[in-house]
Amino acid sequence: MASESSFDVVSKVDHQEVDNAINQAAREVRQRFDFKGTDTSVAWSGDEAIAIVSATEEKVKAALDVLQSKLVRRKVSLKALDTGEPRVSGKTWHIDCAVREGISAENARKVSKLVRDSGPKGVKTQIQGDELRISSKKRDDLQAVQRLITEADYDFAVQFVNYR
Repeated sequence: MASESSFDVVSKVDHQEVDNAINQAAREVRQRFDFKGTDTSVAWSGDEAIAIVSATEEKVKAALDVLQSKLVRRKVSLKALDTGEPRVSGKTWHIDCAVREGISAENARKVSKLVRDSGPKGVKTQIQGDELRISSKKRDDLQAVQRLITEADYDFAVQFVNYR
């Protein structure tokens, strides 16, 4: 009798890569000529938030674009970055970004429903906190489910871990 194979669907972010991207973006903003005299900064604001500050709305949006390009270059999904709207506070403009991790129960149910409805027969799903475990007796079915989930293009970053 064949044993069951499984993998976990997660939404995690490598904080070291995000930190490196923030440091690179801050360095580029300090060095670029078009940001001179605008007091533009990109920095952590707590453990899971990023603050972007500048003198004008255009410059704060440009700094956000620089940060996003650094994140993409470091292979961090932009779906994990929850970006707020530019807002004015005194004489400066601010954009607050949150780094999202984990799959919410609602999103886990969406993925589970997709696998049950469109996936191969015999594939089981189980919600475990902010992860989703998918198991089957056939490894080929698990690979088909991975393709199915990747093609579904959800509004959160998806990774597959613990493939056994």
